[in-house]
Formats: sequence, structure tokens, C-alpha cells
Amino acid sequence: MFDAHLLRDLTPQVLGVLVRRGADFAAAEDAVQDALVEAVRRWDAAAPDDPKGWLVTVAWRRFLDARRSASARAMREVHVHREPAPGPAEQADDTLLLLSRCCHPALTPASAIALTLRAVGGLTTSQIARAFLVPESTMAQRISRAKRTLAGERFERPGDVRAVLRVLYLMFDQGFMSAAVADERGGTDLAAEAIRLARQLVASVPDDPEAAGLLALMLLHHARRDARTDAAGDLVPLADQDRSRWDTAMIAEGVAVLQGALAHDRLGEYQAQAAIAALHDDAACAEETDWPQILEWYDELVRLDPAHPVVALNRAVAVGHVDGPLAGLRLVEALDPALPRRDAVAAYLHERAGNAAEAARLYARAARSAPSSAEMGHLLRQAARLNRARSGSD
Repeated sequence: MFDAHLLRDLTPQVLGVLVRRGADFAAAEDAVQDALVEAVRRWDAAAPDDPKGWLVTVAWRRFLDARRSASARAMREVHVHREPAPGPAEQADDTLLLLSRCCHPALTPASAIALTLRAVGGLTTSQIARAFLVPESTMAQRISRAKRTLAGERFERPGDVRAVLRVLYLMFDQGFMSAAVADERGGTDLAAEAIRLARQLVASVPDDPEAAGLLALMLLHHARRDARTDAAGDLVPLADQDRSRWDTAMIAEGVAVLQGALAHDRLGEYQAQAAIAALHDDAACAEETDWPQILEWYDELVRLDPAHPVVALNRAVAVGHVDGPLAGLRLVEALDPALPRRDAVAAYLHERAGNAAEAARLYARAARSAPSSAEMGHLLRQAARLNRARSGSD
């Protein structure tokens, strides 16, 4: 019996096999799509014993047909008149190979994310365009350019896992910071898709603690997804969120994945970030947050990446909670004024220090450079709240 979910899971595996055998990316994708069409037609009657082997065999034959000649392409239906034998067993997991190809350093981050969603995630161009909030024609051009960039390159072994982790993290961050965009398959969005792909990656490289650290980080953040906005759709900061709406099962899974990663004793940035997220998730309320331990983890992050300005900015918040807001402000003032969210952090610390007027001014200024309309609205409401309080006290 035809199983759409099975086909979706097998598609990137089959595509990975063809790529590993030397097929050009675009041609391999066309061949796999032909095989999927044939599977939909034939599997309603009876699915083969080895669905992946069947798809690999049909897709490879389609690829060879297309490469040999146009006339062979016209005759390709002859080759699948009988159900093909499964062919040589392909037990290797090609997910990492395919992810490596999609995350090639020659591609821009946006193109790498789009190609990953198309080839590994199985999303249509229309679905990806909606997730990025761009016209379908724009996304089609972006994916076509990415394929042309990779044309002719051979990928016989997986590439740098770090590049894959970076693309998955960017994908998750874009989805998490924006409103969920559902597709026809029932609510898939960029953040959820990044988690799904991270699970596949962890299965491909089970001894890589940073891959597990990234998965843990995604889970621990995604567990708060439902509480990040109120009934009106306005952004709710972490300290004010209704923690009863957090997904406790997802938090427990994230903590377990993180503990497994830390057991390797090879600390990396994603593991340290996940540890910070776990401490936030562990607090029953904002007042119970273990800021001293969070600061210790930020110190580890600074040791791992001393030049990262965002880490320094977030560390200033932790210092503000441990050593007082003025100590945090001194750290913020030493950072580049053009650093994103610098004004918002300074406003938060000024408010904690009792400087309401300066905090309101900085919240309003931060809103002008906010990366999203939701964040801009939140910052403007913070400024208005402080101005109303000051007017009422005058």
C-alpha cells in the first residue's frame, strides 16, 4: 500500500545514493522525482519488499537513460515495465553526504538553506518560498543558481560537519524568530524542519558531540515556542512567559541529548549554548534562574570563541544579574554601537538600574533597527510602558 511518509523519508536517501555514485545534483533530483512518480503509480497495488532498493534502481536507470540520449529518455517507460530487482544493497546513510553537498561553502547561507530544504527536507519550491516570505519565482531562481554553482562537482565523501551545523542553526534561528509558516503537509516550518534534519545528522555522526549539542539547543529553545507570543500575537520575553505552556517532554529530551553530548568531554559552542538554554528551562520562574551558573557557561563560550560579539553581549546580561546592572552596562558600553540588539540590552540593564528615562530612549532607538516587526513592536511597547510610568509619577 502506498505510504507518502515512507516516500518522503526515502527521497533524500535515494538522492544521496545517486549523488555518491557521481550523478550531477540536478540530474539526480530529476531522476529521483521520476522514480517517485512511478512508485506512486505502482505501489498502490503492492509495495516492494525493499522500497529504497526499488527507488534507487529505478532512479539510477532514469539517470542513465537521460544521460545516454534523448531517444532513450523517450523510451524509459520500457525499463520499468516489470518491477525491477532491488539491485545492490545500499545500507550506508547518505544523509550527511547530501547535507554536505547542500551546505557547500560556495553557496550563500540563504541558498544553502533553500537547497537543503528542497533536497533533504523534501519541501516544494512553493513551500520554501512561503517559509522565506518571497515569491515562488524568486525562490526557484535561488535554487537553480545553487544547483548551477554545484554543477560538475563530485562529492564522494561527506564534507565538513561544521558547515552543515552552521546552516541548520541558521535555518532554525530564522524559523524560530519568525512566525511559523505552515505548509500543506500539516504545519512544517523552518525551525521544525531544522530539528528533523538535525536528528538525521546526529544519527549519521553519533560520535560528534557538537551535532548532538546543536540538536539539544534546538529542542530546548523550541520547547518554549508556544509561550513566545500572547493571544494578540505579540512577542513575550522569556522572563514573562507562561512556563506552563512550555513543552516539558521536549525539554527532557533536550537535556538528555545534551548530557550525552557532554559525556564525550569535548566541549563546543553548541553544547555550551544548550547548557545555558537548559538552565533557563529548568527555572520554575524567572526569579529562580541560576544566573551564576549561566555566567560560568558564558565564560566557557568566551573561551571557545573570544571574538564573538553576540556572546559578549549576552554575557553582559548575565553579569548584570550576577554583579549588578551597572557592571553589565560597563561591558555593553565597550561593544560596537552598531552591534544588533546592543541598544535593547543596554535599555534592559538601565531599567534594572532604575534609569527609566534612559531605558525608554534606548528601547525606542533599538526598535528602529529591530530585525523583525514582532521584535520592533515589543521594544516600542517597552518604551511606551516606561514613559507612561514616568508620566504617572510626575
